[in-house]
Amino acid sequence: MKRHPTLAGPKRRRSVFFLTLTAALLSIGVAAPVKAQTPSPLPEWTYSAGALLRTSLSPTVPEWSVFTGLSAAYAPRYDGASDRRILGGPTIEVRYRDLAFAATGEGIGVNLLRGKNYRAGVAMSFDLGRRAQDSSDTQGLGNINIAPEMKFFGEYLFFPVVLRADARRAFGGHNGWIADFSAYMPVYGTKKIYVFMGPSVTLADDRYMSRYFGVTAAQSASSAYPQYSARAGLKSVNAAGSATWMMTDHWLINVIAGGQRLMGDAAHSPIALDRINYSTTFTVGYMF
Repeated sequence: MKRHPTLAGPKRRRSVFFLTLTAALLSIGVAAPVKAQTPSPLPEWTYSAGALLRTSLSPTVPEWSVFTGLSAAYAPRYDGASDRRILGGPTIEVRYRDLAFAATGEGIGVNLLRGKNYRAGVAMSFDLGRRAQDSSDTQGLGNINIAPEMKFFGEYLFFPVVLRADARRAFGGHNGWIADFSAYMPVYGTKKIYVFMGPSVTLADDRYMSRYFGVTAAQSASSAYPQYSARAGLKSVNAAGSATWMMTDHWLINVIAGGQRLMGDAAHSPIALDRINYSTTFTVGYMF
């Protein structure tokens, strides 16, 4: 039976599109460059974008995968800030098969459960906190110290969509729990350029919310903010896109842009001078 062209056409175009994406990801064989872990308008999935797709699509996973480069970010001075700043520094990602990794964004971790279309494990990363001197708007609020975080994460591939969830517990600093639930997918791919996009939601417990968005009586007395209690719940909704250009077989440029909308008690905090934050990260690096 002859198929109706209006039905066969879109299906064929989708098949060609995802075959092209598959070939591009296999030829690149590296996840998107990463950044330092800290409260950010960018979704947490951007730290490891492409890692599970590479494992799923590659016939064999390389024993070692190494990326190193330099990154610059234009981001708010703190979560909810109305002013922004430029930050810069090195970025590195090292992966051993599909078993272990060390990266400036993902942290140092192990995939305890892994397969062609899933991975789950634990990692140690850092929350970089907030310093009172970061902005004139945080004077009198004191510091939230840098602290190590234990991260539990899981990803599952419903090709071409990757679903991801993670929960992090800080030891020091805010001393609380924060969790992200996200999804992303490749939306464009050639042998030289590929693009991911996706949303996420972030939830946090009382300790996290009170440290980052609450104002105690002592802080109110030493700042211009009224006393405020921030409770557990939905912290923000986020979305981002990540684009990578392979200039050569080894050199690449990556640009990540995204934003967040603070929600719930975070949005109503007197510290949140801007409920909508955005950030852009530019990375140039070398893939070994």
